[in-house]
Amino acid sequence: MRARIDIAEIETATKIRAKYLRALENEEWDLLPGPTFVKTFLRTYAEALGLDAKLLVEEYKLRHERLADSELQPISPRPQAAGGRSGRGAGRRPGSPLRPAGGGGRSPRGPITLVLVLSVLTILTLLGTQGDERDRAAVPPARTTPATGPTSPGPPSGTAPAPEPKPKRRLATLRVLPTGDVNVCLRAIGQGALIDGVLLTAGENSPTFRSTRFTITLGNNAARLRINGRTFRPPASSRPIGYAITPTGRRRLPADAQPTCGG
Repeated sequence: MRARIDIAEIETATKIRAKYLRALENEEWDLLPGPTFVKTFLRTYAEALGLDAKLLVEEYKLRHERLADSELQPISPRPQAAGGRSGRGAGRRPGSPLRPAGGGGRSPRGPITLVLVLSVLTILTLLGTQGDERDRAAVPPARTTPATGPTSPGPPSGTAPAPEPKPKRRLATLRVLPTGDVNVCLRAIGQGALIDGVLLTAGENSPTFRSTRFTITLGNNAARLRINGRTFRPPASSRPIGYAITPTGRRRLPADAQPTCGG
């Protein structure tokens, strides 16, 4: 609203339907297709308005997205042995030694662990060798021609190239800077009359308007136009002067094509 951009203009620029844009503005998430579309729409809408898209998406995630099911699982307590003791010390009499009964020999876990580790390494090596053989078999052989030699495999002939993405729609900017008394009628596509035949005086500068196309009528040349970042001063004329303004520049309008306002 501060930029005076109409919702229909944003709909055209972002290809997002107006009802979804209004749902984003009002945070009516139930009217949108789903969380994935909400984040995509938020990012596209923010970029079109020059806002921080990443910040808006993160805020939506924190406020409205549910945690995954894996994050909601309760934490189970560790199992306890009968009698309230851990299985490690169960059945040991007070004062008895911690080593296993039946002699003072070493535990056989060391050799068993080593054998298990060696077995796992052998299996992994065999799996890696088989994977390399499958990868080599999956690569098609290079084609050769008498003139050029080997060529890398490419897409089959007759395949249409992927369409190039359409460029984003540009907006023209316009600001009226009166240097004296001048009647101004300014209209924009999809927005109607922005300045409805108002008499402006020196110093009453208008805000910067944005649209895909403007039409403007000046009662005289007592004004400068700031068009797409460049200042233009209309030539002297005893009749009203009209221009059509687009992102690519300006074009003077004949008298019968100049916009008229009711003010």
